[in-house]
Amino acid sequence: MDIYQIWLLIAAVFVVIEIFTSGFAVACFSVGCVFGSILAACDLSLTWQVVAFAIGTFLAFVLIRPVVMRYLDKKTNDNHVKTNMDNIIGKTAVVTERIEEGGYGRVKINGDDWKAQTIDGSAADVGEKVQIDSYESIILTVKKL
Repeated sequence: MDIYQIWLLIAAVFVVIEIFTSGFAVACFSVGCVFGSILAACDLSLTWQVVAFAIGTFLAFVLIRPVVMRYLDKKTNDNHVKTNMDNIIGKTAVVTERIEEGGYGRVKINGDDWKAQTIDGSAADVGEKVQIDSYESIILTVKKL
């Protein structure tokens, strides 16, 4: 097995490792291995091959990785799926247990009963309609309509 083939084999191993990791860091080493392989195929010394590996890896980290990360980040944000909690923001609920001034009560939305507080700390009576403003853990913050 020639040296350039060993470089390519190591590059392939780095690609396989990258499949199981995130961040496109290991793949940059794979690019460096390809640079080293090219110089090995040209029969240059191991020193030059290692220098080419270092330069190729550096260039991949500086030039390729930011572009790939930006693409992956954009793709992740575009495919953001709202959770059920995100979907109730802005919906109307009905107070089922009086929300005390500066305290808590309960509201019902979509058949589910939730602990709630008003956004301004005011009281809300049973049967009053409120709008879901936000949530913190399992406590909804509501405002009167």
